[in-house]
Amino acid sequence: RTWNLDEYEGLPRTNDQSYYYFMHENLFDHVNLPEGATHVLNGMNPDAEAECKAYDEAIEEAGGIDIQLLGLGHDGHIAFNEPQDDFPAGTHCVELNPMTIEANSRFFKSADEVPKRAYSMGIGSIMKARKILVVVSGKDKAEALKKVLCGPVTPQVPGSILQFHQDVTVVADEDALSML
Repeated sequence: RTWNLDEYEGLPRTNDQSYYYFMHENLFDHVNLPEGATHVLNGMNPDAEAECKAYDEAIEEAGGIDIQLLGLGHDGHIAFNEPQDDFPAGTHCVELNPMTIEANSRFFKSADEVPKRAYSMGIGSIMKARKILVVVSGKDKAEALKKVLCGPVTPQVPGSILQFHQDVTVVADEDALSML
């Protein structure tokens, strides 16, 4: 089974920038997964709270996540868990910060088209995975990776919480490792 980390709020699944669409175009439609084995949050659900709660419950009912694949944002965010005052426990709806909107604008015609909100698996949900694999590339991620691995654990650098997980593997290129 697969469980996506996040989805933009307000993008229909047929929109080529939705994570649902992306995953089907680039993975799900090309591998032999049984019907019902792929799970992506529904960013069109008008009841965000119910969508997020049902997602977490479905993960629990399925026995949890074996391997969680993560990327790392320029500010140390994982999924759409942006720097903030606390670590969100469960899947939730989040306001995207301007830095994330700007970074993701490369996938849209302009930054104005990037949704301002998204549904995201929370830090608590991510930390329940039995194994976490973090993939980081580029010199522009070097400072964030250093903070995640060597800095204090703080919700201002959400990925720093991974220091407390029992089984994390980081795969990074030389540029991303340049500050370590």
